[in-house]
Amino acid sequence: MGRTLPKPGLRPFLQEDTPVLASIFAAAVEQLTGDDYHETQQKAWASVVDDEDEFGNRLASQLTLIATLQNSPVGFASLKGTDHIDMLYVHPAAAGQGVASMLVEALEKLAGGRGAKSLSVDASDNALEFFSKRGYVANQRNTVSLNGEWLANTTMQKAIADGASPGGSS
Repeated sequence: MGRTLPKPGLRPFLQEDTPVLASIFAAAVEQLTGDDYHETQQKAWASVVDDEDEFGNRLASQLTLIATLQNSPVGFASLKGTDHIDMLYVHPAAAGQGVASMLVEALEKLAGGRGAKSLSVDASDNALEFFSKRGYVANQRNTVSLNGEWLANTTMQKAIADGASPGGSS
């Protein structure tokens, strides 16, 4: 109980991170979403990483940040365009240690610095409370077909402060 946990670090995505991030993605889906999605939905969702090259290219095409504990990746988040959080996944062993909050806070600052006035996310049912606590407001429910299964999520949005300096150029 008196143990001090190491502070997570942040770094940018590198293509060679793809296999470990695919593993984090699958573990998070399989171990952290069981209260909201049944097993066949979880398997369909986790299959997104079956094609690692495609998964890595998706991460590389976005602003993807990796959270590390003692230099090992434990979570990641990606910003699609300037204003949409596409992915946020934390390894189950690191859940509840502030990793997801640190990742989202960093994306919010970066998006603000890029001129975004708000951020949106299509939050899974198990992520609704997390995003609500961070000030995101539900706009609409969605149903997504993924590998023959239907999964529900909620589009949420949050106004963010502009982190860019006035008069700065991009």
